[in-house]
Amino acid sequence: MLGIAVMVESMLNPYASRAEALRSKSPQLVGDFVLYATKDGGKHWPAWPGWGCLCRLGEGLDQPGYIAWPLLEEPLQPGDKRENVGFVFLSAEGADVMRNAGKFYLWDSGLIGEVSVVD
Repeated sequence: MLGIAVMVESMLNPYASRAEALRSKSPQLVGDFVLYATKDGGKHWPAWPGWGCLCRLGEGLDQPGYIAWPLLEEPLQPGDKRENVGFVFLSAEGADVMRNAGKFYLWDSGLIGEVSVVD
């Protein structure tokens, strides 16, 4: 039987089923995650557990992108920062490129956040 918290999350979070699948994954890298405020070009809604996006080394469209999912336990609001967030990448190459860069940017129709790699 599902607990009430899981039932509420699945009703509110459009990515709830993906979030559940990601809970079993080990992070490929860990970083301090900043989601830009909406007034600074960030998202208009929270980054929910299970949400993913394109990661790039810079803002130019010529930069290669790699799909990743932050391993969030609770939503991250625009303008907020969370330390030591694990990330799972679609490809091992993406995790290696971002780890070696030390800092990368989250892209969703523009730059919406950044991650400073800590591990």
